[in-house]
Amino acid sequence: MIFKVLAAGELEKFFELLVVNKLIGPVERGPAVDGRLLFDFAEVAEIAELRLDFTQTVHSAKKYLLPYLEETGVFVMEGSDWEKRVDYGAHQPLVLFGLHACDINALNKLDKVLLAEPYPNRFYGAKRAAMFIIGHSCRPTPACFCRSMGADSVRHGCDLFLTPLGDDYFVEIMSSRAFHIMESLDLREPTRRDHKRFQEQAKHRGNLLTAEVDATDLTKILDMEFDSTVWNEWGRRCLSCGTCAQVCPTCYCYGLEEVVALDLAKGAKIRQLYSCNLLDFAEVAGGYNFRPESRTRLKYRYYHKHRGFVEAFEEPLCVGCGRCGTNCLAGITVPEVIASVRRGEVENG
Repeated sequence: MIFKVLAAGELEKFFELLVVNKLIGPVERGPAVDGRLLFDFAEVAEIAELRLDFTQTVHSAKKYLLPYLEETGVFVMEGSDWEKRVDYGAHQPLVLFGLHACDINALNKLDKVLLAEPYPNRFYGAKRAAMFIIGHSCRPTPACFCRSMGADSVRHGCDLFLTPLGDDYFVEIMSSRAFHIMESLDLREPTRRDHKRFQEQAKHRGNLLTAEVDATDLTKILDMEFDSTVWNEWGRRCLSCGTCAQVCPTCYCYGLEEVVALDLAKGAKIRQLYSCNLLDFAEVAGGYNFRPESRTRLKYRYYHKHRGFVEAFEEPLCVGCGRCGTNCLAGITVPEVIASVRRGEVENG
């Protein structure tokens, strides 16, 4: 990793070098019902549209790798002949500008599942290979518990990472592609003072991370509390709406549907992101549903995030971004659920 310092005035020049490609960044979407500003990722053409001071986007950058709706194949009949067409959806390089550490770490976790053999997702892989990712330090919200999940800093998964230091940016160059692009900019070597300012910024950011999840021996605790009655109460509160999965940066469950035209001249296989909390998620052929109760579906979502994925990859699938709790219509949050499992009861609230 190479450290450099970029003058804030050079950021616009850097943006112009990148915007020749399709560039996605955080933009302001308007106020929420409670008055706070909402941000989301969208295509950006001018640097003035970027809101690098954003707290958190409603959705993560996952949607540019795993679209909510995607055709995985189309067949077309022409007389007695037929043709199959597959479009991976990676037609041009895509720049993701301004991702926070949690969202970059979320992509790293998805890579473990969707790029690995023996069943790699070619659609995800093609889009991932065509991406250039610029990270940016964050302003944690009260819902963020990324430090508890080990996702509050970035070691890999992006091309470079920016941390504002007043009139400068501390730049962590993490790829050869980024190194060659940055050669066109006026960079300088960081001084001892720059290093100190960077560490002060990291300390200040850490002080803002007030939400916590006690992950000590969590996989064992979850195994011991598999039949705990706390799941009944959380299941009673859960609306089974699937909102948590839609905003989660690491949920990747999906459903497949095959659609055929009435004249049999065309057909398509369509993949749609889904949620394990939805009523029909576990319904199989014949109409049998082996997870008919909301408490069971909610429980298995937590076990996948904090138990099953840990067993497979030695790290939780959750990155602690807090989006699920912020957007949950029933007010269910990960820190509260995990804490209740540990103490064996759900607090009233």
